[in-house]
Amino acid sequence: MNRTLKSLLKAIAALLSLPMRILPAVARRGLITGLLLSESRIGTPDNALRRLFRIQDDVERLINERAVAHGGGEHPKHRLTRYHDFFIDRIPEASRVLDIGCGYGAVARSIAGRVKDVAVTGIDMDEPRLTQAKQAQNPDNLNFVLGDALTDLPPEHWDVVVLSNVLEHIDQRVAFLQSLRRNLAPGRLLLRVPLFERHWQIPMREELGVDYFSDKTHFIEHKMREFEDEIRQGGYRIMERQTMWGEIWAQCEPETAA
Repeated sequence: MNRTLKSLLKAIAALLSLPMRILPAVARRGLITGLLLSESRIGTPDNALRRLFRIQDDVERLINERAVAHGGGEHPKHRLTRYHDFFIDRIPEASRVLDIGCGYGAVARSIAGRVKDVAVTGIDMDEPRLTQAKQAQNPDNLNFVLGDALTDLPPEHWDVVVLSNVLEHIDQRVAFLQSLRRNLAPGRLLLRVPLFERHWQIPMREELGVDYFSDKTHFIEHKMREFEDEIRQGGYRIMERQTMWGEIWAQCEPETAA
């Protein structure tokens, strides 16, 4: 959905909300709960669950949109989950760091500001988000470039490559990991991906044939074994792995030849 359409829909939603504002919050909540209760009793439990899961997805999107507004343009998860620290703590001083799929640059900015003598480059194909990254208060050791992770990565050696919620957006992930090793020769990969085994509702959704991806552009949300297999097939070994906040955080290094 493009940004113009999103803005239009938000304006329409604000207009439609005007009549609801005359009701106290407790009354609005009761009305919404009553509607959901009625919806849950229509048809079989399986079909009701399918509909409720889709409503849950709509609510999640609204929560995330309001969370970004609350955070002044940056999602509070950056602050609350402290996942930046996972990357920062595992990047040696004076490293050359490539942040692939850097978005509006929050992770790259943290690395550049907190790891001594690093040089950080962020790359992303989303031009508006990259413009936002460039317009922020960035240190001199950080730069951003526009490019596609599959075709435009700088073909040079990087000490550390960061893939923060990126791998799941790529269809041919093993080939991508192999190309990183071949063309960029990173000494270390730092990854963060959504974990399939994050909640009982995820396999329930799979069983019911309901989309369980947290983002429409994902090709996969990894089961632990799937993640391990792809990393190995890509030519890397997992040196450290954590599961927190429904995600896999991992430090990987190139597999040495036997």
